[in-house]
Amino acid sequence: MFRPLVLDALAGHGLRPTPDTPVDLLRAQVNDLYRYEIRQLRSRLIAGDIAKASYAGAVRTLRLRYLLLSLPKDQWRSPAPPC
Repeated sequence: MFRPLVLDALAGHGLRPTPDTPVDLLRAQVNDLYRYEIRQLRSRLIAGDIAKASYAGAVRTLRLRYLLLSLPKDQWRSPAPPC
């Protein structure tokens, strides 16, 4: 079973795992979303849609939305109950 905090974070990215969804798959999907968004942000900087002075703040904001990536995969699931 996934931890409630992890489920909330995944839902924020449009992901709704089942109890048997592999953690590696979910982490890869979240990472792909992050990489897509960071590339879009960089493209907006290059296009002049974002001021260079605002770029670092935008990157920090984006990283906060993907804080789940900083949580080790073995902590995404709740501990198994003792036998």
